[in-house]
Amino acid sequence: MEKTKLGLTENIEAALSYVLGPITGIVFLVIERDNKFVGFHALQSIVYFGILWVAITVFSFIPFVGTIVASILDLLYFISWIYLIFSAYKGRTFKVPVIGDAAWAQINK
Repeated sequence: MEKTKLGLTENIEAALSYVLGPITGIVFLVIERDNKFVGFHALQSIVYFGILWVAITVFSFIPFVGTIVASILDLLYFISWIYLIFSAYKGRTFKVPVIGDAAWAQINK
């Protein structure tokens, strides 16, 4: 693995880009503009967890059915969060369906 601007290996920065969802994604996307591996994971984190956060927030205001859907989305958020951190740490480029392909295309422009 290659070193980054912060002196960490790119797999560590890619994993860290998921830790606080869109927040750390934005930080690492700005810092590591030239590193495609870190940039991909950072952009995927921003979009994927941003969309999930908005969906969970919206559904949580809908009585009963919305609360159930929000709870399921919360579980999806947590499981995918752990998986994406682990995959990035292992040096894998796991693409979340649709979002991952769009992030990959954007980073490789």
